[in-house]
Amino acid sequence: MVDVTEKEMDNPTFKSDTVLSDVHLHCPNKRHLMVRLNAVGQPVFLSYFKLLWNTEDSASKKQVREATTEREHQYRSGDELWDKDRNNLKEERELNSEGIEALLDDDGDLEVVRRPRSASDLEAEDLLRDRVYPVILMKGEEDAFEDEEQECTCSDVVKIEHTMATPLEDVGKQVWRAAFLLADYVLFKRDTFRCRSVLELGGGTGITSIIMGTVAKRVYCTDVGEDLLAMCEQNVALNKHLMDPGRGEVKVKELDWLKDEFCTDPEAPYSWSEEEIADLHDHCTVIMAADVFYDDDLTDALFRTLYRITHNLRNSCTVYLALEKRLNFTLRHMDVTCEAYSHFRNTLNDLENLQDRKMKYTVEPIKLDFCQFLVYERIEQL
Repeated sequence: MVDVTEKEMDNPTFKSDTVLSDVHLHCPNKRHLMVRLNAVGQPVFLSYFKLLWNTEDSASKKQVREATTEREHQYRSGDELWDKDRNNLKEERELNSEGIEALLDDDGDLEVVRRPRSASDLEAEDLLRDRVYPVILMKGEEDAFEDEEQECTCSDVVKIEHTMATPLEDVGKQVWRAAFLLADYVLFKRDTFRCRSVLELGGGTGITSIIMGTVAKRVYCTDVGEDLLAMCEQNVALNKHLMDPGRGEVKVKELDWLKDEFCTDPEAPYSWSEEEIADLHDHCTVIMAADVFYDDDLTDALFRTLYRITHNLRNSCTVYLALEKRLNFTLRHMDVTCEAYSHFRNTLNDLENLQDRKMKYTVEPIKLDFCQFLVYERIEQL
């Protein structure tokens, strides 16, 4: 895991003590609006995510696939020139190939001549680069994204405030691929979730709960930390236009996996009322979590919370878990491993094998061949 300190946002310097989600680095030539600094001094950006509602038809599937493929290509070759520039370079190489012997030193080694700076700067404004361009919002510039927004209808756009890079304890303030994956599944299976009562664990910026709120009756989006929950609540407010009137209520609440009880202190922000706890226990039939399995202790705490909550539910419940398997090289193993994922799988197996007279858990994977409604890299590690 790495950190980014932005001297310039498009030229990040990596450090070892914080974490960067690369979701926004795959948006070529997109501006990300820096709207404020949060309570701990982190820059907060506003991003627009377009929903491709009609992906059921083959033309739209092709559109999403082509857009994703193009984005992957841009990521791999962000600093390449356009075709015309590559053709010019090819001709230049062919001309220079005749004099290749002149590039050898006294020992016969090839001396690589760097292309002059003036050549690399040629028509720089027209080059396609995979960069993130931050825009700082100044007073009187609230419509800085007006051009982008006009391209989409209100029902097509999700607005999310988020950070770009954070310490490990603040990763919920970023947007992660598994949240997009789970949101895709919700949109693909809209009838399954229609009019349901839903609990999200580790909701972060709230994007998955917001998508769920377009079809469900009520969503309890939970996490921990007043600053994060305030950001999540702001995102819910920004996306009220997606919810049907009288339905799709999203409530932002605190739920600490390291505590055995709901926070019911009326003086505490984002606490639960007794009525809300009763409503959750009486009506919740869906629990979901995305990209929350990165720390073994928190994974253990999450499964304890899952057991405690499902044990108190009146109805049977389905839990949807989405994650990205992250590979890391460790000195302990001297190999590339995925310890967080391995611990998650072991804990999941323990839950499935739990001997409980009242409860029985069954686990099954979901194939990832369903439609994409958001443009992102659906990598094999998801």
